[in-house]
Amino acid sequence: MLDCFEKIDGKKTGIFAAGVLFGTAGIKILSSKDAKKVYTNCTAAVLRMKDCVLKTAAKVQENAEDIYAEAQQINEVRAEADAEINDSADETVFTETDAKADAKEDTVEAAIE
Repeated sequence: MLDCFEKIDGKKTGIFAAGVLFGTAGIKILSSKDAKKVYTNCTAAVLRMKDCVLKTAAKVQENAEDIYAEAQQINEVRAEADAEINDSADETVFTETDAKADAKEDTVEAAIE
């Protein structure tokens, strides 16, 4: 068993001891009252940030809903306008066709007389 300790270098043992010491000191520091105050303040800041982010997200969502509703209204108005244009175009074509047919009939009747 002593052979194992003879093979270990003094430098490595010192580094290990320093690691244990810093680890123990770190745990003590992290669990101190001052550290607890820091953790509490950081948590409070995170909660405030969360509230701010949620409020901003709600505003963005409301704006997106307004934009969507306005876009739907625009599309409805355009669809109605397109339907009116198509209806009037159909009537115009029908009226022109009737007028041409009437003109041909008048020409034929005139030729017969």
